[in-house]
Amino acid sequence: MSGHGSRVPAGRAGRLRLRRNLATALRGAVLLERKLRLLLDRERVARRAAEEAGAVWRQRLAEADSWLVRGVLLGGEAALAEAVPADHARVVVGWAALMGVRHPGTVSWTDPVRSPEEPTPPNSALAHAETAYRAAVRAAAEHAVHRAAAGLLAAEAVRTRQRVRALRRHWIPRLRDELASVELALEEGEHEEAVRRRWAAERGAR
Repeated sequence: MSGHGSRVPAGRAGRLRLRRNLATALRGAVLLERKLRLLLDRERVARRAAEEAGAVWRQRLAEADSWLVRGVLLGGEAALAEAVPADHARVVVGWAALMGVRHPGTVSWTDPVRSPEEPTPPNSALAHAETAYRAAVRAAAEHAVHRAAAGLLAAEAVRTRQRVRALRRHWIPRLRDELASVELALEEGEHEEAVRRRWAAERGAR
């Protein structure tokens, strides 16, 4: 018996405790395997969403850079400074939870607002660049949220897989071995007790 087995009471009480421990370990393994499947499914969804948002981000950024170059060539760097609104964009991340794992779930974006007193982009190229840069930043925010979610879910999946492996490869087999040893000892004890009773009955009949 292992060190754990030495702490199990002998006899029927020990067998009952081992059976309960084994049943608990088996239920735990099943629940952890279910959790692992859910984590991996959600991680795949998050990674796919991150890839799609990343592709949009790179495309919009390239478009914006192209329009920016045209706008600066048309109006100079002074025109670029005039085209930038004083307000800032706002990004709000909404959090979600899956099987106890908190991760970014949604992202909302608010465009910067140009006040009536502020000048608008002095040429159409810079106006197109502004629109494309806003779309690029939105896609970048979505990419970051989905990528962060995938990373957190993947890390928890690794920990969950390790726990399942520990249960399936070590803890459950050890409990089964200890239970088998206790049951064998009980059977041998019951057999010896039956033999002693039979001998006693035979001696009493003489």
